[in-house]
Amino acid sequence: MAIIIHLDVMLAKRKMSVTELSEKVGLTMANLSILKNGKAKAIRFSTLEGICRALNCQPGDILEYQNDETSNHS
Repeated sequence: MAIIIHLDVMLAKRKMSVTELSEKVGLTMANLSILKNGKAKAIRFSTLEGICRALNCQPGDILEYQNDETSNHS
């Protein structure tokens, strides 16, 4: 996958649990887990905004683009 999710890193930096983030953003634990594990196919801007608000971060702190060619040679 070309988009890497760093949600677990931001949660650790903010000392916040997945449960706490789930409550603050209004996402189910299952959906947050899918996102956190990089299994999500899409994310709504409103969800991304809520996560950024809760974690006091920028979208780039959570999402990273990695060229497929680069990631295959890593």
